[in-house]
Amino acid sequence: MIAVVGSLNLDLVAPVPHHPVPGETVLGGDIAQHPGGKGANQAVAAARLGGNVAFVGRVGEDDAADVMLGAVRQEGVDTTHITRTPDVATGRALIAVDPAGENTIIVSPGANGRLGAADCEDAAALLRRAAVTVLQQEVPDEANHAAARLAGGIVLHNPAPAVAGAVPPPHVDVLVPNRTELAALSGTRVPETIEDVVAAARKLTGAGAVIVTLGGDGVLLLEGTAHLHVPAFRVRPVDTTAAGDSFCGALAVALAEGRTLEQSARWACAAAAISTTRAGAQPSLARRDEVEAFLARQS
Repeated sequence: MIAVVGSLNLDLVAPVPHHPVPGETVLGGDIAQHPGGKGANQAVAAARLGGNVAFVGRVGEDDAADVMLGAVRQEGVDTTHITRTPDVATGRALIAVDPAGENTIIVSPGANGRLGAADCEDAAALLRRAAVTVLQQEVPDEANHAAARLAGGIVLHNPAPAVAGAVPPPHVDVLVPNRTELAALSGTRVPETIEDVVAAARKLTGAGAVIVTLGGDGVLLLEGTAHLHVPAFRVRPVDTTAAGDSFCGALAVALAEGRTLEQSARWACAAAAISTTRAGAQPSLARRDEVEAFLARQS
């Protein structure tokens, strides 16, 4: 079983001809509304790929909460430990996507910001029996630290969004940053080459393994003194919004099934590649048969 402790956001997505610079107004296209939030995206990604998933999180008492709860429930995610929070809105994300599929995102946490250690204590039995517990940084540190402490299996932490000087929770087994997040955690410039990524990742301590997601350059695995570059699968991207979440959800499923870190990373790369070929966050997430068929075509 996979436990996800994290955020639920209603995404408002607008296509733009280019991302605005400070002071610039850009005329965008028609807005679309999708269920999202890093926690919810990763939970749905894992569920679609065959994982038995339970969620620990918070929503408000508004229409957006009904949308978010309905979206994760219809994917088979256990919502027993998602709490409705009075007098606060469900989280929102404002997303702009350019013609190359690159995005910029503004997150208003809302109820996500009220998730705390007590919520994790209430879900302690769930966290102790989970094969993998998945964390991100769209909820307060105290929730992540409590969840990591209570987890009985592998702790996978995606330190997103990046916060300069942030300290990952203790007891993290697999840390999954992208280039920007790696720079924030290591105190370095955003690494460009594989050698730069390795050097920055070597500065991180506390995690058993680090997997750096590199977009079109694939991922870099670091465990102990060894590192391995796994190239990306070549696809034509439409929207990269949920690629990282797709990767984390797939990685959690593969690790829960007992695959090696390298096998899990390659499988997760395939799921992430598929997600970039579709618009939206949760609507883009792949199902297990799609990933298996995709990988069969690569061999």
